[in-house]
Amino acid sequence: MKRLLSSLMIASVQVSILLGSSSIVLASSDTSVIAEDELLEIHKSPSCGCCTDWVEHMQGHGFSTQVQHSNALTEIKNSAGIPANARSCHTAISRDGYVFEGHIPAKFVAQFLAQPPANAKGLVVPAMPVGSPGMEYNHQFMAYTIFQLNEDGSLHPYAVIETMAEQYE
Repeated sequence: MKRLLSSLMIASVQVSILLGSSSIVLASSDTSVIAEDELLEIHKSPSCGCCTDWVEHMQGHGFSTQVQHSNALTEIKNSAGIPANARSCHTAISRDGYVFEGHIPAKFVAQFLAQPPANAKGLVVPAMPVGSPGMEYNHQFMAYTIFQLNEDGSLHPYAVIETMAEQYE
């Protein structure tokens, strides 16, 4: 069993809907207090500016980061078990081995780490949705889904982000 994060304090209010045996988080509130020892190792291209902006977003919400510039991102994503149809431009890996692919808001990474779902390997935001953390552009926003990546490689909706504000509230 993966270790529980000590000193992680998150106050969270969730509004969910049931979809069969699944629930999707539609809104959440988070105090953004993260365990000081939570380190994310982030693999990205040395030339990617949106990845750098996402790293700054994570740091601004209490995460420690260690950036690894790599020209072998495909191999890293293959090793992490990220399906080809769920990939984005950067891959973060927690100390406990959880994988966070793409422009996931810090509050959802914190929620996941506070209570990792059974059989979950991490979270992914496929592609690069405009308006997601690191992909801000002229106040534009495109709704997107954060998927839970399971140990068997399957994807399950974890949260639906309908507005820019839901990423930070």
